[in-house]
Amino acid sequence: MKKIAMSIVTSSMLFAGGDIPPVEVSEPAQAEFWGQIGFAYQFQDENHKIDGDFGDKENNAFSTTIVLGVQKELGNGFGLTAEVSGWSDFGLDIANNPRVDSSDATSAEITQAYLSYATDSFAVKAGRQALPASISPWAWTDTTAGVADWTYDGVTVANTDLADTTLVAAWISATSRDSSERAVISDDAGLFMLAAINKSFSDTVISLNGYYIPESELNILTGYTTQIADTWSVWGSVVTKTGDIDLGIQGAFVDGDVDGWDSTYGVAIKAGTSWGDLYTELRAGYINDGDYRLAMAGAGTGVEDSSFWTDIYDISGDTYGAEQWSIQARVKYSLQNGSSLYGAIGYWDFDDHPKWGDEDNAWTMHAGYKFKIFDTNAKLEYRYRNFEYYHSADRERQRVRIEAYYKF
Repeated sequence: MKKIAMSIVTSSMLFAGGDIPPVEVSEPAQAEFWGQIGFAYQFQDENHKIDGDFGDKENNAFSTTIVLGVQKELGNGFGLTAEVSGWSDFGLDIANNPRVDSSDATSAEITQAYLSYATDSFAVKAGRQALPASISPWAWTDTTAGVADWTYDGVTVANTDLADTTLVAAWISATSRDSSERAVISDDAGLFMLAAINKSFSDTVISLNGYYIPESELNILTGYTTQIADTWSVWGSVVTKTGDIDLGIQGAFVDGDVDGWDSTYGVAIKAGTSWGDLYTELRAGYINDGDYRLAMAGAGTGVEDSSFWTDIYDISGDTYGAEQWSIQARVKYSLQNGSSLYGAIGYWDFDDHPKWGDEDNAWTMHAGYKFKIFDTNAKLEYRYRNFEYYHSADRERQRVRIEAYYKF
């Protein structure tokens, strides 16, 4: 997809953190349009609410999707971006749930609509926008078949006056399609973020993020009730490369003013290397038995919204209230034409979970194939999760996901 000058400048500041080209004062350019069509289908074991066997349509999820967007440089550093996304199951009798993060099988929404302004060292975006995990690990946007699972209303400001450093400030509010699942950010109070991304050292990226969420809507594990409280969080990471080895360390901390609640913190490390087209990585993590989530969304969204490094199957972010250790291995093999095979396997050990009891453990795995056919990006993925002593019995969950989308 071709990018106009305005979007290149803004994206390089807000999403890459370096080497920002100057903005040339110019006459307004022609609008740049883009689009995408696709589908996402998932079949799985019974969930917490519906009994059924693996692949029964009561548990399946399916959506066809379409995304249409436009960017226009308005001149003198100003720009406009808008995007509309829609999804539908077309009444096909193969699933009872939408695969897109929504309670509606057929619907549409404005996923992005913002004004931007940029100079050689400053950029601002105001309106509905996506946030990448590289900038905001605790409030970020993922996609399903090209449709943003959720975006945010607010203002994001970036500055690069400091050498090799991008400073970011943001105020955002949640725009989830199902606010009952969001369960963290109050649309009225919003979330405040300050971030710094530094690349002063060779092959090294240092990131630090601070968050404050007044009037957070927090789900209490016992009874699934909701409590309103002020919450704050700090996330930091260092990622570097030494020879052929990639190394990283990450820390996360969440606290609030709920009486009787303990703060939650986590530490994760990773190391990886390549052998030709094969990349392998080992990760390990620890999360204490605090009462706050390291994930922004409530359980049950089906969207993996925790940027804690050891979360590969909706586990680390939402198993709050239990001390946990985890280790996992990942692998990716790059094939021709941009396709790849990938997989991961992980093990979690939980201690004294408030709902599941003592000595819980879980192991998960996934394997997938990403490929392109007729200029269409596609993905086929299998996931497996096994909790032992979950509800006093072994609990297995399987998912198969199929996604494909075509950009134009």
